[in-house]
Amino acid sequence: MKLWLFEILPYLASMALNLIKLCVGVTAVEELQAWIDYRLSQRQKNGKPEEQIHTTRMMPTKKDELLAGGSLYWVIKGNVQVRQHLLDIRPFVDAEGIKRCDLVLEPRLIATEWQPRRAFQGWRYLKAEDAPIDMKLGAGDALPADLKLELSQLGLL
Repeated sequence: MKLWLFEILPYLASMALNLIKLCVGVTAVEELQAWIDYRLSQRQKNGKPEEQIHTTRMMPTKKDELLAGGSLYWVIKGNVQVRQHLLDIRPFVDAEGIKRCDLVLEPRLIATEWQPRRAFQGWRYLKAEDAPIDMKLGAGDALPADLKLELSQLGLL
């Protein structure tokens, strides 16, 4: 029996270690996707590889566990709403001599069940058992995002 990568990724993600990070300045998933699309087009225009990169200051010490099928979960307006597969983690030193890290992400956003999160700085590790589950494909979200946000803020979602 032949297994395809897209068939085993959900299984791997359920076992892998993940990261969680606030998506500062973004108010909706569509805004994040527009930013990703813009950055990819700018990289293409500048002759750079078309990969989505998010730069952070701290280098994860559990790199191997994260790259074994892990994702970066984005907190938007106080709720985890989407995730992206982690493809690579690349440490580097910037022009000012500060150690930094590029998180290379699959540009496709995967909607998750909403999970409330309080504000925090930087990123945190997120165990698979604590991560929100993915939305079912084709299920469609019955509630508009602004209504979901209001219900979430009232503690009803």
